[in-house]
Amino acid sequence: MYYPDPCYRESALIHDYNELYHEFEKDPDAFWRRIASDLLWFKPWDKVRVWEHPHASWFTGAELNITYNCLERHVNNDRRNKVAIFWAGENGRERIFTYYQLYKDVMRMGNALKSLGVQKGDRVCIYLPGIPELVVSMLACARIGAVHTVVFAGYGAKALNERITGAGAKIVITADASVRRGGSIPLKPIVEEALIHAPTVEKVIILRTQEPKVGLLDDFELDYEELINQADRYCEPVHVNSEDPLFILYTSGTTGAPKGIVHAAGGYMVGAYYTTKYVLTLRENDVYWCTADPGWITGHTYGIYGPLLVGGTIFLSEYTPDYPDAGIWWKLVEDYGVTIFYTAPTAIRMFMRMGEEWPQKYDLSSLRLLGSVGEPLNPEAFEWFYKYIGKEKCPILDTWWQTETGMHMVTTMVGLPMKPGFAGKPIPGVVATVVDERGEPILPGTTGYLAIKEPWPSMMKGVYQNDERYRQYWSFGKYGYYSSNDLAVMDEEGYIMLLGRSDDIIIVAGHNVGTAEIESALVSHSAVAEAAAIGKPDPLKGNIIKAFVILRNGVEQTPKLIHDLKYHVRIMLGPISVPAELDFVDNLPKTRSGKIMRRVLKAKEMGMDPGDISTLDE
Repeated sequence: MYYPDPCYRESALIHDYNELYHEFEKDPDAFWRRIASDLLWFKPWDKVRVWEHPHASWFTGAELNITYNCLERHVNNDRRNKVAIFWAGENGRERIFTYYQLYKDVMRMGNALKSLGVQKGDRVCIYLPGIPELVVSMLACARIGAVHTVVFAGYGAKALNERITGAGAKIVITADASVRRGGSIPLKPIVEEALIHAPTVEKVIILRTQEPKVGLLDDFELDYEELINQADRYCEPVHVNSEDPLFILYTSGTTGAPKGIVHAAGGYMVGAYYTTKYVLTLRENDVYWCTADPGWITGHTYGIYGPLLVGGTIFLSEYTPDYPDAGIWWKLVEDYGVTIFYTAPTAIRMFMRMGEEWPQKYDLSSLRLLGSVGEPLNPEAFEWFYKYIGKEKCPILDTWWQTETGMHMVTTMVGLPMKPGFAGKPIPGVVATVVDERGEPILPGTTGYLAIKEPWPSMMKGVYQNDERYRQYWSFGKYGYYSSNDLAVMDEEGYIMLLGRSDDIIIVAGHNVGTAEIESALVSHSAVAEAAAIGKPDPLKGNIIKAFVILRNGVEQTPKLIHDLKYHVRIMLGPISVPAELDFVDNLPKTRSGKIMRRVLKAKEMGMDPGDISTLDE
């Protein structure tokens, strides 16, 4: 247990977690009405919530525009000339946007899209690297009521095509290339291949950054800069209904085509604003860095929309964490005075592997809050993060949430005692618990399923053109709870530990063994940087455990080390959890949000098709 300095609790907007949670339980509608009243609405709502299981409507009848809250709300007061975005590119390139500058660019881009016939409800696919134009494009779509679907610029043509055709995109916004690790990665050829069977696309807008400039196909491909420079300066924010879609974000399942998660304008806005302000505690003078690419839900909610709704200063960078060296991210923290740093456990474990000498070269005293997102933060990574990055003073927010939830659901609120390995408690506004497969409560300390009992504002509106798939989310147990598909344990104080996806349970001789538990045990050994565990079919035991291990730099692979690691797991977890097989590897298949794709390892081990791998990092 780690106890933060009392000053953090005193300065937090939520001083008493229990009091606020009880206030929410007493009258949920009043709780969310108070939060939503901070924001600007063109027309007030009739009802805060209409819940007809499994569908919920939030702030019904209200009209709004999220960009009016992200831009005018600040431009029309004393944040007009405040920095909205710091952007650091490779080779020392830097760009700075004030709120007023961002406002002007968004309006011109909105008008540029309208000049191409984009109307309210049309879908626009954005395939750009993590540069300010991506932020401008997203906000421009929202400005005119168009629905954006952002596709990570590391995807190949097939994955891009699936998302373009799935959404029925009318326009694609892209760049000629992206910059990564000192090199240039062409994007235009990928887009050209993806559009071969994409009949809904009418125009492609291309940001040309390379010299000489790439050629454009007449009438079909348009230059980004020329288009925005020719556009009118003022773009009226379109009034959208609270339940109108704001964006579609595709997330991959274990099989089949990726599913399009739809988020609605009003509820999503309230959830993003609430959690950025009250959970991340983003303040007026903060410089906030969310390392997630804007192409993921973390990048949407906590890289762009949430901070801009609160009026914060965002830091964006195209630097990878180990190029040009393993100290670059810490140099950026020092150079820009980053105060809130929100990243993935995978990155933290990578830094552990590289050694604490790298962060120790830089002044990290500006940091006041650290965050983790993407998968469970194992205790060893928590403690390293706390000691070497936070200097044993910064609280750590280990956040659990999903693309489908749109906002934080479980964490340890700033100022409360932190338990390494435990994400924390449901935030006020969220009714989450751990239950058995029937949806019934279970004893503290018992492994069960994390389920959400009640709707929340930023919950997904649906799965695009697939209501049956949406309904499956709200069909867990006999009560029809929302299924997170995650295994968890709740202790006697109500803290929740996430153990990984429920399909990441290995049944060995009738015993349920969690992959996250095995992996955490392996990583706690001084020789191990990262680990993944899978179940491998066995005629006697049903399954045996196979582990894949990345060693720390300088550690030699030996038969004795295999023996030592197995013994280490045995001592920590018992004989049933000991891997029968253990391979040393140089890398693990991961999504770009940092989640290890164990099913890919399992499929490869069994010589099977791994299914949809479009979210793989490499």
